[in-house]
Amino acid sequence: MEIRIGIQNVAREIQLETDASADEVATKVAEAASGATLDIADVKGRRVIVPAGSLGYVEIGEETKRRVGFGA
Repeated sequence: MEIRIGIQNVAREIQLETDASADEVATKVAEAASGATLDIADVKGRRVIVPAGSLGYVEIGEETKRRVGFGA
């Protein structure tokens, strides 16, 4: 699943792929809204930690895998 995180006062966004479901990511974002940090691991094992006060937005992509090939 693709996630985009917008940071306040920063022109670029953080973009990462994770194995977590949309519900798991939404739960982590809700927990971070209470003043903690947003901590998400990507598919390569790297962790992204963002202070909740700096979050501008979190865009959660679709859960389905992209299809490859020419089949219908």
